[in-house]
Amino acid sequence: MAERANTVKDLRSRLKALYEGRSRQAHRFRYGLLLFDFITLIFIVATSFVPRENWVEVVDVGFGLLILADFLARLFIADRPLRELLHPVTWADAASIVSFLAPLVGEPAGFLRILRTLRFLRSYQLLARLRADFPYFRAHEQVILALANFAVFLFVTTGFIYETQHLTNPGIKNYADALYFTVTALTTTGFGDITLPGTTGRLISVAIMIFGVTLFFNLARAVLRPNKVRFECPDCGLMTHDPDAVHCKACGKMLKIPNEDLD
Repeated sequence: MAERANTVKDLRSRLKALYEGRSRQAHRFRYGLLLFDFITLIFIVATSFVPRENWVEVVDVGFGLLILADFLARLFIADRPLRELLHPVTWADAASIVSFLAPLVGEPAGFLRILRTLRFLRSYQLLARLRADFPYFRAHEQVILALANFAVFLFVTTGFIYETQHLTNPGIKNYADALYFTVTALTTTGFGDITLPGTTGRLISVAIMIFGVTLFFNLARAVLRPNKVRFECPDCGLMTHDPDAVHCKACGKMLKIPNEDLD
């Protein structure tokens, strides 16, 4: 019994080191998870253009098993499993697992996996690694995060419209049609060649316009706002400063920002 407990404890510590550690191996592992999520999304979009055949179902199950393994591993290492279960991104993963492992039961919800991108991009470990590995990310972090927010909204909305409309709406046959409608609704262009019927469709369109325009303006503000450099003020802890700042704007402390952060 003691040996089994030690084995479980050792497995948990190893998994925790991969998911939350700061080693080079842990950083590569998290980059791998991010790449896997993007591959999953590419597969979802690509298969919307082809007939639903047996090989698609087989690949679906393969993705579902891998996502399930990741899901169980994160629950296993969580200090508060219940809190992890209550996280909206965890619900999105659960919906993805069900849709991939039982695609014949209902419409796939795998597009929700892109919500994990927001969690990854806001995790301390990945942000720190991206700043260290990519000077461009360090110099344009706010713009990249705002663009990620906008892209996630665009993809989730497109996926939702496709999955709820392609069987009944003749104007939406694949992700390209759903994306076209999402963009025309978001920009309030409204050509009228593709519409969502009924009151529910109109409410969806209104939600796209309200939330989409908000995120678009947030992205525009991040692009037009002067670039900031990340450097922690030794006195007050302020993290962002103007590139040519000599003193902290909050407390007046003299700063010595390294030149490499100005690249």
